[in-house]
Amino acid sequence: MKFEKVEGVDKGKIVLYALSTCVWCKRTKQFLSNLGVKFEYIFVDLLQGTERDSIMKDVEKWNPRCSFPTMVIGDSKCIVGFKEDEIREALK
Repeated sequence: MKFEKVEGVDKGKIVLYALSTCVWCKRTKQFLSNLGVKFEYIFVDLLQGTERDSIMKDVEKWNPRCSFPTMVIGDSKCIVGFKEDEIREALK
């Protein structure tokens, strides 16, 4: 699995599961970039076969509805959707 890495200030592990065609995913990715934080992301819709199945199992653990964007912060926080205030609060 190839997660893309974005360099920035280390606020702990931040993983963004996104769709390449989703406007809210793009906005979340851009928002994280604008905040200048380090994170990694993967476009789930561009994966195939067992790789996609494996990532979807990871997403489902955090977000049973499997909607996007799904952002996981550390080992305990999950934010589903583009929620600017919630993201900002979690990363301060």
